[in-house]
Amino acid sequence: MINQENGVFPAVCPLDCPDTCGLLLHKENGKIVKVVGNPDHPITKGAICNKVRNMTERVYHPERLQYPMRRVGAKGEGKFEQISWDEAIGEITSKFSSIAETYGSESILPYSFYGNMGILGVDGMDRRFFNALGASMLEQTICNAAGNTGWKYTMGANQGTIPEDTEHADLIIVWGGNIVSTNMHQVVLAEKARKKGAQIVVIDVHRNRTAQWGDWFIPLYPGTDSALALGVMHVLFERGMANEAFMQKYTVGHEALRDHVQSYTPERVARITGVPEADIVKLAELYGKANAAHIHIGNGLQHHDHGGMSVRSISCLPAITGHWLQRGGGAVRTNSYASTNSNALERPDLRHNPEPRVVNMNRIGEALLEAEQPIRAMLVYCSNPLVVAPDSERVERGFAREDLFTVVHDLFMTDTAKYADIVLPAKSSFEATDLYTSYWHQYVHLQEPVIAPIGESKSNVELFSLLGQAMGYDPEIFGETPEQMIEAALQNTDNPYMNGVTLEALQEQRFVKLDMTPYDSYLDRLPTPSGKIELYSETMEQRGLPPLPTYRTSLEGYDGERPASVTDEYPLMFVSPPNHNFLNSSFANTQKHQRLEKMPMLQIHPEDAARRNVEEGDTVLVWNERGQIELTAKITEAMLPGTVISQGLWWDGEGKKQRVNTLTSNRLSDMGNGATFFSATVEVKRQ
Repeated sequence: MINQENGVFPAVCPLDCPDTCGLLLHKENGKIVKVVGNPDHPITKGAICNKVRNMTERVYHPERLQYPMRRVGAKGEGKFEQISWDEAIGEITSKFSSIAETYGSESILPYSFYGNMGILGVDGMDRRFFNALGASMLEQTICNAAGNTGWKYTMGANQGTIPEDTEHADLIIVWGGNIVSTNMHQVVLAEKARKKGAQIVVIDVHRNRTAQWGDWFIPLYPGTDSALALGVMHVLFERGMANEAFMQKYTVGHEALRDHVQSYTPERVARITGVPEADIVKLAELYGKANAAHIHIGNGLQHHDHGGMSVRSISCLPAITGHWLQRGGGAVRTNSYASTNSNALERPDLRHNPEPRVVNMNRIGEALLEAEQPIRAMLVYCSNPLVVAPDSERVERGFAREDLFTVVHDLFMTDTAKYADIVLPAKSSFEATDLYTSYWHQYVHLQEPVIAPIGESKSNVELFSLLGQAMGYDPEIFGETPEQMIEAALQNTDNPYMNGVTLEALQEQRFVKLDMTPYDSYLDRLPTPSGKIELYSETMEQRGLPPLPTYRTSLEGYDGERPASVTDEYPLMFVSPPNHNFLNSSFANTQKHQRLEKMPMLQIHPEDAARRNVEEGDTVLVWNERGQIELTAKITEAMLPGTVISQGLWWDGEGKKQRVNTLTSNRLSDMGNGATFFSATVEVKRQ
């Protein structure tokens, strides 16, 4: 493909999105001129989002990094000089070797996430390098850790309803997920269900695009989702809508749960959540009387101090009604059916220190400012921590340390890259070979290069291969080709769903469906300690967590009935969900996507605006004890009073602080050590 100047070539979307769309790239004179969806893909069927449709603006962006650079100005100033790859690799390995010898290898830390979802680049050669080096390990819990842990306490594995089956549901509840912007093909399937008579209910803190699309929107206070779920359980048990036979056969703890939820009356839950009593009862009856109800649990509701418990509570609902037995019924948080052979990819056997220091990525600012055992070197890739990590003022102070040697591998001079000592140009996904799986649907994809590298850019696999060989590590391990790595990833996985997924099949077909035969006995194969759905979890009890679903306020809250961590000083609950045209911080520097989003705004309720004499279009200062930002006010009734919303992760503007994570806490969630982005509180005033 790379050698053909003209034509249409298969590809896959590399973004951190559940849809993992099949693409077709149109080339003219060796350059991609159009990105469209692949109509032959069984799930995505040719439909793609606006982000990917305009991917060429990202690939051929005029500010795309072209060659390695060394810092010549102050950290954060963004002044660099061009150097060669040989110089860059030599300086990095010399510095790493010196630091490891002087201070120990655990004073070096990788920082990465899934800015590109290619497995070889983010879960492969990079892991081999840092294992062989003996570096500290990064606990990658910034996104889905709390929710995944909460789900697994109930269901045992992060696997749920097959997406295609959801078109057979007669009730679909989208809970805490803006799927119109973040999972568009689930919307397509839900539309098919709606045409057959299904009703779509959206539960969220914000009347976003998904809430506008649904049939019934239920707004609630941030962080109170578990209370609403428990209120629904109360009504289900009280009104005889529980499936006793299902609970007896497939669950443990239903008797204890029945007693436990008696205190979660609609009256009490309405006071906590802001959802009227009548709507709580209506929701429960709608759910209890449905034949095949499906709950789509989104990412947003887990980003609270007790976000894991919120997901845990919601995940118990299908077990009470037995909706799991009906095609399309049940629930999904994320689907991990396509797990690969991580040991073969990451080579943990290379590590000389099998229990190294672990640094949680949500606390990178705190870690960089530690006086004891300081981090002395970092390599950042597939992430932009100055924008995406919480408590970003502290993160910035950490990266500004002159004694911190920092390398950033990226497509652009990000906010983080400006603080690097060495900046390296990264390939886009269309310039490299990699393996892609979905955390929603059941297809595995192969991406091979479609265009030649832009400038002197290199993939993560190439970068870490060079570093490993320059450090003198095993040339056989660090010289493997992407094809060899893919073959290893697909072999001996002990995962029956991966039967038939081979490199040869992927090269021929570009995407291959998993073997979903084991799904037929899904409920009989749950990997919980009891082998059943655990409404009561002894494991949680042993770990000091409530064994039954339980509502708790934010860790900053001060009584059991308050909706969130509000205080007199910071009385507004601040939530910063994704916008429609960015994906985390990706595309925030592309003019087309910026124009579509217009500007970073603060959505504020008319009641809250009036108290502060704020009018539409005003520049407002938003602040708390962690810092302050400037946004443009948008007055709207899209959320309950007391809640303010700012969508999207914007990079800092010229002379204007607008990074929302300046205001978010680095506290960790109740389970999974996840992020608590949405448990922040602020005050607002007109500038």
